Amino acid sequence: MKKTRDTKNKMDPDLKVNPRNRIHYFLLTMLVISFGLLSRKIAYQLPEQINLYLGDSLWALMVFLMTGFLFNKISTFHAAVIAISFCYLIELSQLYHADWINNIRHTTLGGLVIGYGFLWSDILAYTIGVGFGAIFEKMILKR
Repeated sequence: MKKTRDTKNKMDPDLKVNPRNRIHYFLLTMLVISFGLLSRKIAYQLPEQINLYLGDSLWALMVFLMTGFLFNKISTFHAAVIAISFCYLIELSQLYHADWINNIRHTTLGGLVIGYGFLWSDILAYTIGVGFGAIFEKMILKR
């Protein structure tokens, strides 16, 4: 069965009525980045279980928000799939070690963006971050 424009609108009515506001998503992204950097500064004050997942969850939330910023008319589900796929691919790329990419990883920005080594706990943290963003977005869009 071929999907028509009307069928698609019925499947995702939230974004047809309310596309994402790019200004709001930009400001939310800056806020999440600030929290992420702050979480690294105060890591020694946080409980180990929270510290283990917080930074990576915030990073994944930032990726979700940036996806929403760039593609402001796609569904929450599709934004979540794009964001989680990107996060997982970055994590999988950490299994690759060559001098050129390790040199990038040893810079501050490179370490923050592409990380250092593969961890299964990061996969869980990314799922939590993107999941939180998707649930929050759905709650906001329903209003």
